[in-house]
Amino acid sequence: MGERKVLNKYYPPDFDPAKLPRARKPKNQQMKIRMMLPMSIKCNTCGVYIYKGTKFNSRKEDVVGETYLGIQIFRFYFKCTSCSSELAIKTDPQNSDYVVESGASRNYEPWRAKDEESDTAKRKRDSEELGDAMKALENRTEKRFRRVG
Repeated sequence: MGERKVLNKYYPPDFDPAKLPRARKPKNQQMKIRMMLPMSIKCNTCGVYIYKGTKFNSRKEDVVGETYLGIQIFRFYFKCTSCSSELAIKTDPQNSDYVVESGASRNYEPWRAKDEESDTAKRKRDSEELGDAMKALENRTEKRFRRVG
């Protein structure tokens, strides 16, 4: 029993680590990991809601051929808690979010709609200001008065 607790193992003088067989892993091997669900979803098969923070044993794989600015994209597979149908989500580094790929649909989140609305308004204002210096000046003064008043 005491031999399991030692920190240093004995290596004989003729030991050659190069002779040890190495296991080669395929490029797209799936790893089993334990993860928490990053958003609330609804299973398309049975209709049960699975809430954010639910822990799952899932399989993680690299998405071959997809990267965003050199960042690797991952896909996660897990099973529904009630009907055991397979669900898949994928990372979305462009939006710092996840995308539900199959087996489920994402629940409506009001703060996401509000953020998207403000982003579209900002993009519209920026496109107006691009060619019109007077409009840019008007928007700046209007913004300044909103902050003060």
